[in-house]
Amino acid sequence: MNVQSSRSQGPPVFLDMDQQALDDAYDQEVYAPNRAVVVGRRHVASERARARIGNPKRVAYGPTKIEALDIFDCGIRNAPINIFVHGGAWRRNKAADYALNAELLIRAGAHSVILDFINVDEAGGDLFPMYDQVRRGIAWVTRNAESFGGDRNRIFLSAHSSGSHLAGCVLTRGWREESLPPDIVKGAVLLSGMYDLKPVRLSKRSSYVSFTDRMEELLSAQRHLDGLNAPLVLAIGTAETPEFQRQSRDFAAAVQAAGKPVELIVGEGYNHFELLETLANPYGITGRAMLTQMKLTKFE
Repeated sequence: MNVQSSRSQGPPVFLDMDQQALDDAYDQEVYAPNRAVVVGRRHVASERARARIGNPKRVAYGPTKIEALDIFDCGIRNAPINIFVHGGAWRRNKAADYALNAELLIRAGAHSVILDFINVDEAGGDLFPMYDQVRRGIAWVTRNAESFGGDRNRIFLSAHSSGSHLAGCVLTRGWREESLPPDIVKGAVLLSGMYDLKPVRLSKRSSYVSFTDRMEELLSAQRHLDGLNAPLVLAIGTAETPEFQRQSRDFAAAVQAAGKPVELIVGEGYNHFELLETLANPYGITGRAMLTQMKLTKFE
């Protein structure tokens, strides 16, 4: 989809993109006009999933109301754990919107933990409170895994969009800040993420994120690969914005150049929101990758 073909090109702002092209490349609805339909579908599917598997146990990991997580117990002691970090342009969504992901995991024999955390508007344009809460939520799970029958030696992450950005930051530097073992996370499947904030800062997302040099540097996972210890699976769809495709491709190349394990998988014909639907499907491109990474072969 070429959204720029019918207008004159302005001066380049980042790579070969002018301001409008860069703004469009960080606006999912320009490239995925069916966003509302797909999101509505996910909400309904999550409601149906909870009707089948039951409501999660809600546990606080911090002092404020939003600092809580949903635990879906698979009923197996010492089972592996998958922690999901949701996206939403840093502005939207909540754990309850993603219960359909949990159904796949508990039926495959794993506990599913879905994080809630503050959004950037509530944080006054600051991404650090979001990062801090995601980091502490993940740390809570690692320290309390046994309380719900989880195996702290088999903790995995999955994430989407801005959630993948936050998860990438925890994987590259957050574990140190929480004094966790370097290999506490055994693998991560990150869908459609952002791993260097420089172009994002130049885009219209700066209208609601108060970017600073410190934020750009510390919250760009690609700049901190020395701290990465978990094998990564990165996923993109061919109908995503060019920047979201480039971000994952460049991150994969940088991780590979650093001599660390990474796999890039490409979903042909999927846009940003459609790709996430495959994470809840044992035969979907990312759902299968997640189960394979966790060595859950029930659906083979």
